[in-house]
Amino acid sequence: MNQGHRYPLFLRQRYRDILGYSALVGMLIGLLIALPAALVVFFPEEGALARVFLTTGLAVLGLSLAVRRLCRPLDGDSLSLDEGATVVVLAWLVAILAGAVPFRAAGLDWTRAIFEATSGWTTTGLSVVDVAAASPLILFFRSLMQLAGGAGLAILMLSALTGPPGVSLSTAEGRAEQLVPNVRQSARLVVLLYACYVAFGILALRLCGMSWFDAVNHAFCALSTGGFSTRPQSIGAWHSPAVEGVTILLMLLGMMNFLIGYALWRGRLRFVARNGEMRLQALLLPLLFLGLLGALTHPLETDLVHRARAALFQAVSALSTTGYATVDPREWSGPGWALLLVAMLIGGGAGSTAGGLKLYRVHALARGLLWQVRALPAPRGLVNQPTLWVGEQRRVLGDGHFRQMGLYAFLYLGAWLAGGCALTAYGHPLAESLFEFASSLGTVGLSVGLTSAAAPDGQLWIQIGGMILGRLEFFVVFAGLLKLARDLPLVLSVQANT
Repeated sequence: MNQGHRYPLFLRQRYRDILGYSALVGMLIGLLIALPAALVVFFPEEGALARVFLTTGLAVLGLSLAVRRLCRPLDGDSLSLDEGATVVVLAWLVAILAGAVPFRAAGLDWTRAIFEATSGWTTTGLSVVDVAAASPLILFFRSLMQLAGGAGLAILMLSALTGPPGVSLSTAEGRAEQLVPNVRQSARLVVLLYACYVAFGILALRLCGMSWFDAVNHAFCALSTGGFSTRPQSIGAWHSPAVEGVTILLMLLGMMNFLIGYALWRGRLRFVARNGEMRLQALLLPLLFLGLLGALTHPLETDLVHRARAALFQAVSALSTTGYATVDPREWSGPGWALLLVAMLIGGGAGSTAGGLKLYRVHALARGLLWQVRALPAPRGLVNQPTLWVGEQRRVLGDGHFRQMGLYAFLYLGAWLAGGCALTAYGHPLAESLFEFASSLGTVGLSVGLTSAAAPDGQLWIQIGGMILGRLEFFVVFAGLLKLARDLPLVLSVQANT
């Protein structure tokens, strides 16, 4: 066989591996979609919708099982980073399209059904569903999507998978740092931490006065920094300092890098205290709180306690990219909008459930800028590179790190400006458009009223693109799609010749 035919045949085998691993994630997606059907025991009047969940989930599960049997990866086969990106992109596309089916059955058209599914899996929280009239099964499914999307579909799959593809898949989903050297064990620890947080959140919210149904949904969505709610007024519907306090704690846990959470679990407080992300967070939250405290324009402004509660809650909600609210964002003054916007753009910890640029990148770039300024008067040839603590390891930051983070920040902010300007084409003011697209791109969920069931289809598709790019951090999407576009013609040509 000549060299010209060997590479396409090699690619064909690689795509068998890619489809095999994608099918594993597809099996998980099918189970998650079928799960809300179990609630028919508590809501027997929802039998028709329960059948939709069950049949859709089983269909995805059955198709994934068939693909897995046909495309089982060879023992010892590993995935490169771009192959891992392709698996992640394929898995998320399947999750979004299949997850849209129950919303379509509930009465949404396909654009709005895909929008809601995307917002759920990406933990954004922007919604076109009327939650006051929605089925309990739909409300639970939205929360379940955010819980799974926050943990990461690949991470959930890896917790039950052994073998060499783990590093590529976890890196592609934004979890390059492992809690322990073994990838499978690291994924299991992430899931265990996540489950413990969820159990605590459900019990705490129930003790604070929520019903079991509300407590489950809000624990899922607060911890995943997703922000979906069962009430139109979000967390503000309870008017409860206790509920707000527990929700703030869950949001803080959700925005925390799992490496930091694992260090806390092991009692390594010294490593947590010197972590750059935690130090930056400890600086930003008080500043946001004080700024928002003075920016609230609302009848509550005569009550300092209520103002302080609203400012603290919204500061954590915006920086953690959760999107829960106790006060309508439209009731903030111009400086308040600006502070919320900056918080949404920065986001939470790297390797957490939060979106945005991430505290790690912002802190590292700030350290790099300070290092560069200090190096200007230094003697030529002096080597003094900045360092950061990542988990329990001290990492030296070289030019390659700064180049990669700088390019990502440039791409992120460029996409934000482009998306915000694109929304103005639908008649929205620039400030509101930039705010709404920052919420989409940062997977936040705070809205100034632009996102609704009545929004134009084109606007919703722009926001869908922003949510996907923000959740998968651009380069993963680009790598996966470029690989598919480059390789599929060769793979299909082999198939046509055999």
